[in-house]
Amino acid sequence: MRIDATDVRKTYGDVTALDGLSLSVPSGSTFGIIGTNGAGKSTLFRLLVGHDRPDAGTVSVGGTDVTEDGRRIRERVGYLPEHVGFPDGLTGREVLGVHRATRGLPTDGRTAEAIARVGLTADEADRRVSGYSNGMQRRLGLATVLLPDPDVLILDEPTAGLDPRGVDEFHAIVEEITRETDATVVFCSHVLGEAERLCDRVAVLHDGRVRASGPVDELAAGVSEAAPAATDAGATCETGRDAGGLRAAFRRAVGDDAARRAATDAEEVAP
Repeated sequence: MRIDATDVRKTYGDVTALDGLSLSVPSGSTFGIIGTNGAGKSTLFRLLVGHDRPDAGTVSVGGTDVTEDGRRIRERVGYLPEHVGFPDGLTGREVLGVHRATRGLPTDGRTAEAIARVGLTADEADRRVSGYSNGMQRRLGLATVLLPDPDVLILDEPTAGLDPRGVDEFHAIVEEITRETDATVVFCSHVLGEAERLCDRVAVLHDGRVRASGPVDELAAGVSEAAPAATDAGATCETGRDAGGLRAAFRRAVGDDAARRAATDAEEVAP
């Protein structure tokens, strides 16, 4: 399902969260949104799931304007926020049962299917979530958004705070979902290596605008001629990939200082 945002503006008081943002996500793609804190990523996601309305511009999911039919959007879009939490007294399976009932979904085996898809064992699903690790909480959160078989998955920093093993396990789950379904996946991350592994296209957000957007292989090329165009919403590079090229594209789009602030470990900081 295709996603389009055109000249979107959103302010909160004196703060401009989105400033003329334009973006197109092809149907069936795995699309990465990368950017610094305050770039506008969370605001964009709230618009995509119909939780907020733009002050100007248009946002559509599958051809449906989010301001005209937010309920239909929410039925077709599964959203996993960065922070998830569940009632401590419930088991993982009970949490899924509550979500299924709340959404009016049938009892057709989808709960067991969601549990299996995110790699939780039957024993883990029957434990109280108060004893879940951070990684298990994230996988349970993903299972809740998979229940209605959404056309679009929006994952907001889904691996933040996970240990390396948890990150790798979550990546494998996302890769399996993209192989087995036609869902459009929008993946927000500040870890550029994550975008390189999972996404076929990325957009760099900075100060509420798209500074560069295109296929990962093309943005990773590091072609200097593309750097001036990176200030425009539709900027892309046009040649093949080189090692570490996506980091270079990110630096060109947001500037060295912002790129360093976005880095959370030595691997993400350019030498």
